[in-house]
Amino acid sequence: MDPDAVAKAFVEHYYSTFDTNRATLANLYQESSMLTFEGQKIQGSSNIVAKLTSLPFQQCKHSITTVDCQPSGPSGGMLVFVSGNLQLAGEQHALKFSQMFHLMPTPQSSFYVLNDIFRLNYA
Repeated sequence: MDPDAVAKAFVEHYYSTFDTNRATLANLYQESSMLTFEGQKIQGSSNIVAKLTSLPFQQCKHSITTVDCQPSGPSGGMLVFVSGNLQLAGEQHALKFSQMFHLMPTPQSSFYVLNDIFRLNYA
């Protein structure tokens, strides 16, 4: 398993799904998962998706600038750190963001998001 390839595939899947149908991100999280969104901590798949689908915009487009990853622990986890731009529909300027994912393996040889931290970057 090439961690860089896994991270790249995860990032492409996550942001294309977020940009087209945020509600379907639920299968990437579990009840033990936690999202920290701009400092607000949210636990559990259904609560996380409720937060993401309640954001005050309907359409957006993520453009990824960097993806860094590291293996994490003996159980095969992975840290993925993403930076990029978030273009909201109707807005002239894109917002810069950073997001960190802690991915954990599943018995089905896939990964789920255990931890997810999102921040907008203000200059």
